[in-house]
Amino acid sequence: MTTLRLKSPTDLGSPAESQGQQDMVLLDRGEPLKITLISLHGLIRAEGAELGCDADTGGQVKYVLELAKELASHENVREVELLTRQIIDPKVSSDYAMIEEPICKHARIVRIPFGPKRYLKKEALWPYLEMFVDQTLVHFRRTGLPDIIHGHYADAGLAGAQLARLLHIPYIFTGHSLGRVKRQRLGLGKTSQETLEKKYRFGVRIESEEIALETASMVVTSTRQEVKDQYELYDHYVPSRMEVIPPGVDLAHFSPPTEGDPDPPIAAELDRFLQDASKPIILTLARPDERKNLEKLVQVYGESTQLRELANLVMIMGGRDDIRALPKAQAQVLNNVIYLIDKYDLYGHVAYPKSHAPGDIPDLYRWAVKGKGVFINPALTEPFGLTLLEAGATGLPIVATNDGGPSDIVANCENGLLIDPLDSEEIERALLRTLTEPEQWQKWSQAGIDGTRRHYAWSNHANRYLRDLDDILKHTTTPALVDRPRERRLPEFDRLIITDLDNTLTGDPEALSEFNELIREHDNIGFGIATGRRLDSAKALIEELGLPQPDLIDTDAGTQLHYGEKLTPDLSWRKQIGYAWKPAEIDSILCALPGVVRQPESHQSEFKLSYEIDPVRTPSSVNLKKLLREAGLRAKVVLSLGMYLDVIPVRGGSDLSMRHLLWKWGFSPDNVLVAGDSGNDAGMLLGRTLGVVVGNYSPELERLRKRPRIYFAEASHARGIIEGIHYYQFLENIVIPNDRIEPAVESE
Repeated sequence: MTTLRLKSPTDLGSPAESQGQQDMVLLDRGEPLKITLISLHGLIRAEGAELGCDADTGGQVKYVLELAKELASHENVREVELLTRQIIDPKVSSDYAMIEEPICKHARIVRIPFGPKRYLKKEALWPYLEMFVDQTLVHFRRTGLPDIIHGHYADAGLAGAQLARLLHIPYIFTGHSLGRVKRQRLGLGKTSQETLEKKYRFGVRIESEEIALETASMVVTSTRQEVKDQYELYDHYVPSRMEVIPPGVDLAHFSPPTEGDPDPPIAAELDRFLQDASKPIILTLARPDERKNLEKLVQVYGESTQLRELANLVMIMGGRDDIRALPKAQAQVLNNVIYLIDKYDLYGHVAYPKSHAPGDIPDLYRWAVKGKGVFINPALTEPFGLTLLEAGATGLPIVATNDGGPSDIVANCENGLLIDPLDSEEIERALLRTLTEPEQWQKWSQAGIDGTRRHYAWSNHANRYLRDLDDILKHTTTPALVDRPRERRLPEFDRLIITDLDNTLTGDPEALSEFNELIREHDNIGFGIATGRRLDSAKALIEELGLPQPDLIDTDAGTQLHYGEKLTPDLSWRKQIGYAWKPAEIDSILCALPGVVRQPESHQSEFKLSYEIDPVRTPSSVNLKKLLREAGLRAKVVLSLGMYLDVIPVRGGSDLSMRHLLWKWGFSPDNVLVAGDSGNDAGMLLGRTLGVVVGNYSPELERLRKRPRIYFAEASHARGIIEGIHYYQFLENIVIPNDRIEPAVESE
């Protein structure tokens, strides 16, 4: 069993406090490490990253690329792979269609195809994450398992957690920004909760973050404020798993100007906007997002005669060809900025170019330094603030919001001022002080150069990361599935039907007889049962129904696996299923709740607690999860037919048991048809298997209707399974008509 790495809360110190321990990292391992990073949304490529082109392609892209590069340079790391999504779309570069792309020696991008080929915003990726998990298992089967999996943001957080649970590999999570925090802040505005949920999918995002936090041996955060004020909002907030490791800055690119440097190419572009380009510049870099508070900055500049006389305002707001082609929210911000420029008659004083190259950004910082300018980040909220590090590393003093990461940056580097982003006078005073006090400007400039190198070099980050990783791996047993699966160890068949028992096979004797005959007539089709019943109960019902001898039986709600006529237990599955399982503590909490009744002992098993609930009196399944999480208990809560509640270990469930047996036996999910009718079956219906929901399904499966590879049959019980078999032409050359379900496109 994996033992979680635990630290005392006092370990949550600043980078400076542990600086002396970072110099040497010795991983006590037999061979160098393979590290898998996962970052799924946005546009990721090794060279010329298109940062700021939309809300999904920003600092996280730079973070994961630079982390991969730095880790790969370490002598005890043999390989770093960055898994992301393959995109084939004429609207974006063909670079994003390449399956593999080198980042540097020992590091590469691997693009996994899943979901529609075209580019999707992150909120549209949720229905396809199980596809990513299945495709990644194929990748791991080909290339071998990593030593660690590290998920970035909620989408990769969920996918990485599922892979880690299935493969028993230690897991690291970095949230980057958190759903509860975003929902809380956006909820203060005029937009209704229903509209926010529709746009941002907060429900699924927050649950994904909870699962990632529950699974993670370590959560990498950027600041102490992030730990205390943001992760603390989560049920699975465990301070001992949090590690404050600030991201680094690429010091090779972001360096101070040198004497005689020519003006950068972008300076000519800015000259088109500015009457007197010799003035110092107030520089800001941010995509047009209401949270970046760009309108407030223009308002402050427009209402300050002194600022307009002293300096020009340069606003780098991503790229655009036509404002009308941008997402609605971005277009609104840009239109507001242009309106304010017109309102205050700032023509000749404000530059806002339509595009820039990635190489322009370091040049812009250095150009601002040469003119004794200032960088400002006026965002309403800023989880970290990578642009502040870039500015500091070049010697450009900063003015930044007092929310989030900038507090730590300014505390460590002492290279500028914090401001209340809603206080116009405070913003003006900070900018004026920076622009009018040359001695102070020089002190802040040098402090930024020195401080970023002392506290925010990527080498510091990698050393601390690998030190903590070493600690985790020392307390981790070898994964049960570390050996690559041997192909085709199942009996000689080339496709497999797995179905639930109760209400799926039962209920229509005539259709069941036809189904049994179909299985017996086709020797090339394997047959499996997946049921919430105990093994003894399942065996009795299989015999009573006259079913063919199953090739595999998945019982107890996805916690027990047996194979063949002798019902040989799957020992590797059993070896890992008990992880973090505390049934007595779970039972004591649930039995104390109103409307919860423990089912008879014949329904209980070693890794399954079963209850009947009163839907009116009993807390919802969401609240039940919350109660268990707050008690520090790790478990899955599965509701079926609106009244039957199963609680199982976090490494159990039909989703993981299904993938386990396919991984172990080397069987393709494209050749597996699964059928079910209730919530217990939801896990196995998702992913690359061919799903069939019979017509008498329970309401909790309605949420799967728009998922790819899930067919809702009109016929009920076994007749519905037969209908699904014909839908996929499963007896002949398999076709998958519902392989691509295009998501609805919503304006932002």
